[in-house]
Amino acid sequence: MNENLWNRKNSVVVTCPRGLAPYLADELKALCLPVLTAWESGVETEATLADTLMMNLSLRTGHRVLYLLEEGEARNPAQCYGLIARLSWESWVADDGYLCVTSAVDTPVINDPRFVNVTVKDAIVDRIRERMGKRPDSGPERTGTVVHVYWQGDRIRVFFDTSGEPLSRRGYRRIPLQAPMQETLAAGVVIATGWLNDGPFVNPMCGSGTLAIEAALMALNRKPGILRSNFGFMHILGFDSREWEDLCQKARSLERNAAAFPMVATDIRGEAVRASRQNAREAGVEDLISFHLCPFEKTPVPQGSGVVLLNPGYGERLGTEKELASVYGRIGDFFKQTCQGYRGFVFTGNAALAKKIGLRTSRRVPFFNSEIECRLLAYDLYRGSRKGSPGDGGERDA
Repeated sequence: MNENLWNRKNSVVVTCPRGLAPYLADELKALCLPVLTAWESGVETEATLADTLMMNLSLRTGHRVLYLLEEGEARNPAQCYGLIARLSWESWVADDGYLCVTSAVDTPVINDPRFVNVTVKDAIVDRIRERMGKRPDSGPERTGTVVHVYWQGDRIRVFFDTSGEPLSRRGYRRIPLQAPMQETLAAGVVIATGWLNDGPFVNPMCGSGTLAIEAALMALNRKPGILRSNFGFMHILGFDSREWEDLCQKARSLERNAAAFPMVATDIRGEAVRASRQNAREAGVEDLISFHLCPFEKTPVPQGSGVVLLNPGYGERLGTEKELASVYGRIGDFFKQTCQGYRGFVFTGNAALAKKIGLRTSRRVPFFNSEIECRLLAYDLYRGSRKGSPGDGGERDA
């Protein structure tokens, strides 16, 4: 079993933020991997353990790439321990390595999921110690070998978490600022705009720059995992570092030298512009993005037609909502007066504020930002006048 583990096809579950599964499914298809099932926060495919290297390197909207090791029945913790202890952990986990166990538990026999983590960890290290004479260290950090257990009812699925740390942690965001958009969500939002490096990309209210940076990475055809130095698969015995280096080298050879069109990011806060620039520098895309300190209405929008994308505050407190009502209204004016010929997008978690924009939406794409239900609102910003178009005072909604 263990000798062929890296080349054995098995179920692979890729998790993602809620609402991103359709975009993740498209990414997997682009890697020539089948989509077996999909749900709101994940997609199941079939691949070898070796295939997970390319998946971790390439996926922009995935969080964790989980390779199935075993599945079976367990009605109590003792049966869980027995199922885990039967597996050949000594062939996969170094006895002088580091082990982390995570779990998702939905069974009436367990009140505290942490108990499952301890049970699974004990089964693994006991097995390794019995056969190798010593055992790996263990703890909560996902820096070594990561094992994930999904226990629902009386069914257990045991996975290697080949990502380790979630793939959203690209490695470039050194200055996150307050409530930054997660990198995987930002990538999904950019993909949902339909922007394909086929026109300027403009991001007023850029915050820590995540949307603009993810767009720049796409413009360069740069793999999102290229900046990371550590993944869970690197700590599974049999990992071939040369194969990983070859994949990275090939990925770099396919990168573009520059974006085909201008990219602009602006913010009214100096700290945000400084953070965005620093984060872009870490991602290697600082030269692609023109940063400006200004109100969003003063954003220099290049001539032509492209995408302008804003992520304004949601205003969870009443006072903030009153202040933001004016901001959302000014977004509508900015779109009409400055962005004609562009496709305008607003990502927001507040439907009431979105109505203040006062323009007709052409699409409303559902997303979740953590637990907040959000919408990506699309506006076709026609040039000149057109009856019923966003610029002529026709029908309005959000």
